[in-house]
Amino acid sequence: MYRKNLLQFGDDMRVISGTCKGRPLKSVSGNGTRPTTDKVKETLFNVIGPYFSEGLGLDLFAGSGGLGIEALSRGLDHVIFVDRDSNAIQTIHQNIALCNMEEKSEVFRNTADRALKALLKRDLQFDYIFLDPPYRKQKLEELLNFIESNKLIASQGTVICEHSTDIILPQKIGNLENAKRGEYGSIGLTIYHLKESEMGF
Repeated sequence: MYRKNLLQFGDDMRVISGTCKGRPLKSVSGNGTRPTTDKVKETLFNVIGPYFSEGLGLDLFAGSGGLGIEALSRGLDHVIFVDRDSNAIQTIHQNIALCNMEEKSEVFRNTADRALKALLKRDLQFDYIFLDPPYRKQKLEELLNFIESNKLIASQGTVICEHSTDIILPQKIGNLENAKRGEYGSIGLTIYHLKESEMGF
């Protein structure tokens, strides 16, 4: 299956750039989590950053926490990590500790839907939201609709979706506009930002 073919085992992942550049990260044990490859990660952050002076991030299907930790390493102030798998949660805590980022992180075991509803009650708006769910178009569209309609994304904020290459997401979802789509091997990236944003692609 697609997800299994992309699995990385052992301490093969690392922080690519920023304050924790080169720091090895642990993978989630088992075969239910698909880490983002270094190539895709580098491309992704070159588009949306590559570095940040501040900001709040949400890593909603966090897995090992690699995307959120990379964002912290590159300058985000704080990242909330969410995953429903207990092994993933344990690995996220370990990787955050390896990078000494405990004070900049929150980790919750929950489903994406419940987590978003809980975050909504905290009146939070995120500058960057990373969505890397199991590769189902319907789920991504549902999440994007919920995020946009409930104003969980800040002004000029960015939502990054990782998906299989056969998925084509809408050009526009409410005030979110599809700013970039690319294919990197078997992985597709679609990046949205609010239409009033002036990000250059």
